[in-house]
Amino acid sequence: MSKEFEMSMMGELTFFLGLQIKQSKDGIFINQAKYTKELLKRFDMEASNAFDTPMSSSLKLDKDEKGKDVDIKRYRGMIGSLFYLTASRPYIMFSVCLCARFQACPKESHLIAVKRILRYLKGTHDLGLWFSRNTSFFYLIGYSDADYALVGNIDYPWMDT
Repeated sequence: MSKEFEMSMMGELTFFLGLQIKQSKDGIFINQAKYTKELLKRFDMEASNAFDTPMSSSLKLDKDEKGKDVDIKRYRGMIGSLFYLTASRPYIMFSVCLCARFQACPKESHLIAVKRILRYLKGTHDLGLWFSRNTSFFYLIGYSDADYALVGNIDYPWMDT
């Protein structure tokens, strides 16, 4: 690349697009602790108590048509900020996506759920992703909720019919 483009070495990468990067001889750690703290400050959640989980297992979010309306712009801002945070915290994706369904007409019950995610982040702001250098390859494990049922009269030679 240096033959085609003018480049300069600015030192080891430590911060890029809100991602904090810490490199060591054992691996690379990526997190968004600074972004998380700024997020909590922007939405006035600094003084709140932390939660152990991003969402209650008994919570059932729905349209809540009779619920009290909340500021749509603020709600959408919270959801967008949380989506950006999933870059280093993929495990909050389910909770954030569940709350994102209600961006058209958010109610107070939806805002409470989003605030719970923020309160969870308050207690876990230093978590991130660790990529070990000692591993020569990565395992990718995927799960599917499909039953792979045959549709119509399709004949697959590798399957017993």
